Amino acid sequence: MAQPQHLDSSQQLDNIVDKPKSSIVDKPKSSFKGAKTGFEGREEDIGKAVQLALRTMASSAGYKHEMNDALVKARLHAMQFAKDMNIMEQYVEHDVKTMRPINSRVGQVIAKTGDKEAALVGLTERTACHYQLVMETEVEPGKRTWQSPWGNVLNACKRMGMFTITEKEIHEEWFTPRIKGFAADLGVEVKVSEWNDDGVVSIELAE
Repeated sequence: MAQPQHLDSSQQLDNIVDKPKSSIVDKPKSSFKGAKTGFEGREEDIGKAVQLALRTMASSAGYKHEMNDALVKARLHAMQFAKDMNIMEQYVEHDVKTMRPINSRVGQVIAKTGDKEAALVGLTERTACHYQLVMETEVEPGKRTWQSPWGNVLNACKRMGMFTITEKEIHEEWFTPRIKGFAADLGVEVKVSEWNDDGVVSIELAE
């Protein structure tokens, strides 16, 4: 059976006009492609996801909630506990150890291909652990930049006495050693920006 030919927008009309009429009539499928979302058959799941997003963004009890609210709170609870128990270093080591099987496998691919950029992709835009936590990441060759995700929840909850940990502590004692540990298992070295009060964070491949 002949396969339908995909035509781009500059060729569709010309090619159809040039074809003999009989070839168009006899063709079992049209050369025109219908728009696809990639989520056909999952309409119910999409509806639930949209409803969840709207419920989260509509919540303003105490402060304006963002889409990453639950994940931010869960991480803050864990980091505050690690600070209170004076076990932040062990907590970071546990995270790195837990992710080592995945990171080591990706590291083998990087070692074979020499594609160090893949390490940054794996640490940021490819993993839900990052893109569900960070609302937007700026992508540059060898570098990723984003806004620290903790401030919105941390500032609101500090007023209620829930947390004492600071963004600076999170950046220096949790994020920096953690991301460097992940990078080491990927077989690369990364430089992490120092903490600034504007909350802009960046990582980049070391030369």
